Amino acid sequence: MSNDYILTISCPDRTGIVHAVSGFLLNLNGNIIDSQQFGDSESQQFFLRVHFGTDSQLKTIREAFVPIAEKFQMQWELHDSTEKMRVLILVSKQGHCLNDLLFRTYTGSLPIEIVAVASNHRDHEALAQGYKVPFHYLPVNNDNKQEQEQQILDIIQQQHIDLVVLARYMQILSNDLCKALEGKAINIHHSFLPSFKGAKPYHQAHARGVKIIGATAHYVTADLDEGPIIEQDVETVDHRMSADELAQVGSDIESLVLSRAVRSHAEHRILLNGNKTVVFD
Repeated sequence: MSNDYILTISCPDRTGIVHAVSGFLLNLNGNIIDSQQFGDSESQQFFLRVHFGTDSQLKTIREAFVPIAEKFQMQWELHDSTEKMRVLILVSKQGHCLNDLLFRTYTGSLPIEIVAVASNHRDHEALAQGYKVPFHYLPVNNDNKQEQEQQILDIIQQQHIDLVVLARYMQILSNDLCKALEGKAINIHHSFLPSFKGAKPYHQAHARGVKIIGATAHYVTADLDEGPIIEQDVETVDHRMSADELAQVGSDIESLVLSRAVRSHAEHRILLNGNKTVVFD
């Protein structure tokens, strides 16, 4: 039976990259299922995602691809597309994004494995347990923040976590934790960044009479809410809606945007391009 793989590449843009990769796959007797590419004229970087099948084994392909990768100065990854990412979800008191991710994963519409849920509150312990997902109560205050973050890192290491999702986790991560999770942690923000930051964003939006509200999913960095953006969406609102009604609409957008971002990451569709992302369909 043919094995199913996804190869992602970013490198300085030059001629011959696609030819070299396709020739390599041909020599493996590989069948290209899907291929997408993008050359950025501003950064002079080239990005490629190839989904292919072959009888060759993962280790063999990786070893054979090294000379090509070195020739073109590639940053590259090769994954078995059938292996689901192991995910840790961090959440506080607002559970709409957590509930959405748990349901989508349970029904098979989201190709991940939620290994654990961790929270600084117990509000959603029963929800996680209802889906038979281990729940870790990790309370945090000004005195134990470093210890609490170490507990998060311990879970990541012990459970072999591939991705951390901040599903309305209302704690600012330390620079050290952000660095440890670089490129492997996704946050959902309650607006089209950078508007209406801070507490009660929908009440701020209501006070300003906004006509659209949105949500932004981005990678976590030490610069608060400034990480590379993965996914965004908006909904039209009007003067008849109360702040609570705006919040409900916003909750729905947040859930949808976050699930899209998680799916794109889990399917290896996102490549970093400086402070931006390339997200293939």
